[in-house]
Amino acid sequence: MKDQIASLQAEVLAAIDGAADAAALENVRIAYLGRNGKIPALLEKMRDIPKEDRPVIGKLINEFKTKVNDAFEGRKNALQDKADDGSVDTSLPGRTTNFGSIHPVQQVIEHSIEIFRRLGFAINEGPEIESEFYNFDALNTPKDHPARAEQDTFYILESALQPLAEGQGRRLLRTQTSPVQIRTMKEWKPPIRIIAPGRCYRRDEIDATHLMSFFQIEGLAIGENITVADLKGTLEYFFRELLGRDLQFRFRPHFFPFTEPSFEVDCARATKPGQPVKWLEICGCGMVDPQVLINVDLDPEKYSGWAFGFGPERVAMLRHNIPDLRLFIENDVRFLKQFSKVA
Repeated sequence: MKDQIASLQAEVLAAIDGAADAAALENVRIAYLGRNGKIPALLEKMRDIPKEDRPVIGKLINEFKTKVNDAFEGRKNALQDKADDGSVDTSLPGRTTNFGSIHPVQQVIEHSIEIFRRLGFAINEGPEIESEFYNFDALNTPKDHPARAEQDTFYILESALQPLAEGQGRRLLRTQTSPVQIRTMKEWKPPIRIIAPGRCYRRDEIDATHLMSFFQIEGLAIGENITVADLKGTLEYFFRELLGRDLQFRFRPHFFPFTEPSFEVDCARATKPGQPVKWLEICGCGMVDPQVLINVDLDPEKYSGWAFGFGPERVAMLRHNIPDLRLFIENDVRFLKQFSKVA
C-alpha cells in the first residue's frame, strides 16, 4: 500500500506540473480527484488494510492528499497569473449588461392597481373566452346592438367544444372586461369594490388609435346609498394620482346599455391664460342600470352602484405623449427602452 501511495503521488504531481492551461488542469483534477478518479479508488482500499497498519497508512494518505491539494492550488494560481500577465487589458471599459423592464402599458396597469388598492378595491379577473350572456345579455345589451355583429366581435366555432348551458348563447372573445363585473356580482355579496384589468378583443381596423387586441381596466362599486358623487370623486382622485394633480375634468352625458345615467369623462392639462383647453376623452362611466342588478339577482331598491372603464394604452399615450398606438406592439427595443425604469 505504501508503494502504491508513493507511485500515485509522483504520478499526480507530475500531471499537475505538466498542465499547460486551466482546461488541462481541470482534466487532471477530474482524472485524479473526481468521484471516479484514481485517488478515491485508492482510498477505498483502506478497508482491506489490517487494523494495526491503518494508523500508519492513514497518516501517509493524509500527507499525500495535502501535497496534491497544495500542488493543485499552486498550479492553478500560477496559470491564472500567467493568463493575466499582459493578456488582459484591465484598462478596457467593462461590458454592459442589458436588463429587462416593464412594458409602458403594464406600468400603467400596475400603477392603477396600486392606487385602487389604497382605496380599498380588490382585484378580480375572468376568462378571455366568454359567453354572450356574460358579455352582452347580462349587461343589458340588446340583440340588435352593432357590437354583437360578427363584423365587430370574434365568435368561436362550437363544433369541437362542449355546448354551453341553455341561455348562455355562443362563445366569443370578450370585447370588454365588463363580464368580470357580472361574475363578481353573481358570486359576491355587497358591498363590492373591485377593479378588473385584462385583455379584450374587437374586430377593429388597426390604426394609430385602434388595435384588435388591447387592455382594459374596469371598476365596480356596489352597495347601499352609492351616488354619482362617489363616482365623480373616485375617478378624479384616481386620474390625478395617475397622471398629475394639475388635471382638469369634465363629465359629459352619454349612453351605455349597462349604466344609467352614463358619462364620458374628458381630461385636460392646466393651460396658461389665454390658451385654449385641449380636452381628451379618457374614460366611460355611469351608475349601474337597475336592470343589470336584476340580471344578477340584486335588489335595485336596496343596492346601487357605479362602474367605469378605460384603456391603459390610451393613458400610456397621454402619459408619454405617444402619437401612435401601434408602437406598443411592434417590439422595437429602441422605442421601449425610453420608458425603462432601470437606470
